Amino acid sequence: MKSFLPRRPRWRPRWRKRLAPLLTTPLMPLAVVIFGGASGYRLTEGWDWGDCFWQVAITLTTVGYGDQAITSPAGRWVTVLMLLGGIVVVQQTLQWLLSLQETGYFQRRRRWQRMQELQRMRNHVIVCGYGRIGREIAEQLSAEGIAVLVIETDPGRITAARDRHLEVLNGDATLDETLQEAGIKQCRSLVAALPNNAANLYVVLSARGLCSSCRLIARADSGEAERKLRQAGADSVVSPYIAGGRIMAATALRPLALNFLDLLAGSNCEVEEFQLVNNPNLAHEVIGRSLIDLDLGRRSGGALVLAIHGVEGLVANPSGHTTLAPGQRLVVMGSPKQLEALERLLGAALESSSAVQG
Repeated sequence: MKSFLPRRPRWRPRWRKRLAPLLTTPLMPLAVVIFGGASGYRLTEGWDWGDCFWQVAITLTTVGYGDQAITSPAGRWVTVLMLLGGIVVVQQTLQWLLSLQETGYFQRRRRWQRMQELQRMRNHVIVCGYGRIGREIAEQLSAEGIAVLVIETDPGRITAARDRHLEVLNGDATLDETLQEAGIKQCRSLVAALPNNAANLYVVLSARGLCSSCRLIARADSGEAERKLRQAGADSVVSPYIAGGRIMAATALRPLALNFLDLLAGSNCEVEEFQLVNNPNLAHEVIGRSLIDLDLGRRSGGALVLAIHGVEGLVANPSGHTTLAPGQRLVVMGSPKQLEALERLLGAALESSSAVQG
């Protein structure tokens, strides 16, 4: 049977929910005293609203400049009632504000706003640990104009990172909630640069479980740690000692090559990786064609394919007859404009791209 009772408006529960915080605090009684006193002065004294609110302010604060005289008995009664009610309400309001300070409400509010700012970050790099290696990584990325978010717990290192104008999250990088606050699902990659192999392993396990598509780079101090980090899901594992030794050996044997990379870093030329999709049906215009047929260098304005990495391994300086296959990774050198043109040419065949050297 259809009910003929009036339907409750849908907006009532919504407005009740919004007004609930005000109803449970002294702010609503304080507003009632202020507006009630101003309305009383307007009715009894006939002042404009500006003078009414001014009289309320000097009355509640007990300043009493005396620049306006209350002439009617009714106006005096308004003042008496406002003083009696205002003393109680103002005292309760001050006590409420002090209790918020003592319970850490404002600190929690600032932290919540900070978390909201961090979660709005997109396509950034998360650096776990701001030690010597993490500091160098953050500086190199910042020099390339890439947004960096540092996760650190040491107060001294947090201060050092903020002095470098870096976004810092004070938290344990091995915890899932910390990585979620850092925007693990919106970042372009994560670098685990903690000094402890076990801590880096926990970071990689947590990050891989939260976001399977995130590129993970981890630091390792031994071959065994490198093997376990790769098993945990790290895309790339770097040992500072091994990498440093290889660079020093290469400097002794091939100094010109390393000098070339240093010159490349200070120029407008970049080296970028282009990952091709594994599904050939999505990129039939590119997959299965040779470099000569595609003519990528001329059509992109001068981009040079340095190497191609696929199932057969790494092919350096590929010839024009080299055929592109699904899942290959192209290492290309060129200016930013040329690399952008090449990215447009690859189109649907391109799964992702990342800078190698800038």
